[in-house]
Amino acid sequence: MNENESVKYHVSIPKDELSRLPAESFQGEIVVVDSSELVEDAVNELLKETIIGFDTETKPNFKKGCHNRVALLQLSTYTKCFLFRLCKIGLPQPLQDFLQNEKITKIGLSIHDDFHNLKLLAPSVKPAGFIDLQPFVKQFLISDNSLSRIHGILFGKRISKSQQLSNWEAPDLKPNQCMYAALDAYACLHIYSYLNHNGFKPEASKYYKQLLLPSPPAETKNINP
Repeated sequence: MNENESVKYHVSIPKDELSRLPAESFQGEIVVVDSSELVEDAVNELLKETIIGFDTETKPNFKKGCHNRVALLQLSTYTKCFLFRLCKIGLPQPLQDFLQNEKITKIGLSIHDDFHNLKLLAPSVKPAGFIDLQPFVKQFLISDNSLSRIHGILFGKRISKSQQLSNWEAPDLKPNQCMYAALDAYACLHIYSYLNHNGFKPEASKYYKQLLLPSPPAETKNINP
């Protein structure tokens, strides 16, 4: 290290090491909510919880300047994940009320984009009780931002992204799509709970490393002649 560099310690998993980890899978029950009649019962079950994993999925659009509306909302407990097909049911009032319920903690990742997309369906909705994992994990010196990398660091398993760009507005979701969607929401809950209760120590991680940063330039003062 030269005099123009400083050392920062952080936790980050290299892409090649992540790709070699065994694949993770969701072991709980998956419930697809694709009609308005099913919404109230699903929400009532979620209201029994105090903390929930959260995510959304949107059909990809490969045309520049074109954007699709959010198609799927995932809300997961430790044992069950509900997949709300917003492309079929919209964002009904019971779901809006749940998203605005500040008494139930909802854990997601990069949730600003999710909020933006949900507001396109219901402009008046004001999500409350949310925690974004991206800033949350920084206190544990985890510098990676993606769900897959954070999960790999903590649990030694990889979240496959093979279904990420699939058609989330298809008439029926395929089993692999359901598994992917459920796992993303559950993983948010799992990560948050683990960090909160298991006392993760960055320096004990195999991915703990030094990061050399350029030192800030020395302050210069103008001296008038």
